[in-house]
Amino acid sequence: MKLFKLFLVLSLVVFFTSSNSGLAVITGSAHDFSGQSWNTSGEICLPCHTPHNASATNKPLWNHAVTTASFTVYTNGTIQATIGQPDGSSKLCLSCHDGTVALENFGSTTTGTHFLTSADPEFLGTDLSNDHPVSFTYNTALSTSDGELYDPAVKEVGAAGSGTIQNRWLESDKMQCSSCHDVHNTPGIAKMLRKSNAASALCLTCHNK
Repeated sequence: MKLFKLFLVLSLVVFFTSSNSGLAVITGSAHDFSGQSWNTSGEICLPCHTPHNASATNKPLWNHAVTTASFTVYTNGTIQATIGQPDGSSKLCLSCHDGTVALENFGSTTTGTHFLTSADPEFLGTDLSNDHPVSFTYNTALSTSDGELYDPAVKEVGAAGSGTIQNRWLESDKMQCSSCHDVHNTPGIAKMLRKSNAASALCLTCHNK
């Protein structure tokens, strides 16, 4: 019995040490709002998620008010993708970052007064014409017509066998904010990116240059 207990303790130590080393750590990150004056709950997860009475439309277990803004989207004369209004997880991100929804408008609060502004580095506003396009379908057909994108159904992210762009980084075959950013913070990578962009490594995951 003593040996079993010792084995169990050692197993738990190994599990938590190894799992935490490579997983997202939101505590202490830019998305840790537990110490913000506007977050009277003092909780980290509650401004975005709730276990009960969550939005039935926005997932997972979404708790924050969602933007209704109309956005100016990215466009140029050569882009092959069809860029529409932000949807999916990108719309959820913009529900703070566009500056039209108060940060504390979550749960039952609808009258918050704390907004991101142009003075904040996290502010994107509603003009996304100079930002990387989001919410467009990125599939084999697009990569073929574009000629300078990797086929997301084939190109792997990371080591061989770790998964493709399509099944690891896209949301229902769409490029979203979460394709490049880990909102829960991958340890050791700046700007909450999913992968370091040293030597443009993140960009070159999708762009065949």
